[in-house]
Amino acid sequence: MKILVPVKRVVDYNVKVRVKSDGTGVETAGVKMSMNPFDEIGVEEAVRLKEKGVATEIVAVSLGVAACAETIRTALAMGADRGILVETDVDLQPLAVAKLLAAIAVKEQPGLIILGKQAIDDDMSATGPMLAALLGWAQGTFASKVTVDGANLTVTREVDGGLETVTLTLPAIITTDLRLNEPRYASLPNIMKARKKPIETVKPADLGVDPTPRLTVIKVDEPPKRQAGVKVGSVAELVAKLKNEAKVI
Repeated sequence: MKILVPVKRVVDYNVKVRVKSDGTGVETAGVKMSMNPFDEIGVEEAVRLKEKGVATEIVAVSLGVAACAETIRTALAMGADRGILVETDVDLQPLAVAKLLAAIAVKEQPGLIILGKQAIDDDMSATGPMLAALLGWAQGTFASKVTVDGANLTVTREVDGGLETVTLTLPAIITTDLRLNEPRYASLPNIMKARKKPIETVKPADLGVDPTPRLTVIKVDEPPKRQAGVKVGSVAELVAKLKNEAKVI
């Protein structure tokens, strides 16, 4: 079985995000970038399935500027076999990403696609479900445990009320939750080997997809700074402040 793993290049989770002075977005110039943490979990799960003999090939896919090839190299160093870069300077939104991944899935014919449940830059959590809808495949979102048995896939999902277990028929889509696994560190020999693994570069037009954004960002603002707290002398004063100043009661 072939596994497709999309990996997104995002601002590193250790970096304090800053808004551009003109309010058009988040500052990325000169900022450390890395693979989306949830996508790292997806790569790790694919590698583990390959180590168990369930998967035969892992294909890492990234969409965006040419520098996204570095993110693919990270996935290759973790254990992916080859990469596909859909190169574009367009600011890709979830629907465009889903359409591009669907076109790649039609071409590659994977048995399983593993995505991070969300990207830490926009937290939309939309690409996985959209991709499942476009392909007409079963989906198991927010997965904390995955078991493959022949043509069936058992997924334990993280839901508000606890855990939910679903059985899917392959081909299927999985989106990874934080508790699915702990990604491995790529060893130096594997990093060196990753440099020789192939990365195919295509354009959205090659896949027959128009990635033009459908949504427009009007303005990006930093969250307001928290004000200092105050001590109150009585319950009556607390109630008065909650009612008149905070206006929550």
